[in-house]
Amino acid sequence: MSKTALHAITCIALVALIALCFAWEIWLAPQRPGGSWLVLKVLPLLLVAPGILRGKVRTYQAMTLLIIAYFVEGAVRAWSDAGLSARLAQMEIALAIAIFASAIAYVRAGKKIK
Repeated sequence: MSKTALHAITCIALVALIALCFAWEIWLAPQRPGGSWLVLKVLPLLLVAPGILRGKVRTYQAMTLLIIAYFVEGAVRAWSDAGLSARLAQMEIALAIAIFASAIAYVRAGKKIK
């Protein structure tokens, strides 16, 4: 797969994950009625978003470490929550896997073979 396609997949999945996490904690299935402070989990994603959108390899490398936390949160909530929250957690898991896989492939494609 080309570097451009991997970049596009990562960017789309990242924007989707940001939107999902924000909507989840504000409107769709917040921990408390009216929204919860868990919406702050979007901040780390927003911090790395400019580097990802610009295609910076160092940011991609950092993203592979950061995204593990979102995968784990999704797995825990998919297991412990019920209903809509569990389905949203499954979506978070899928997006985290897509970001992780495409970021790893992007970094590997950017390395020069010696």
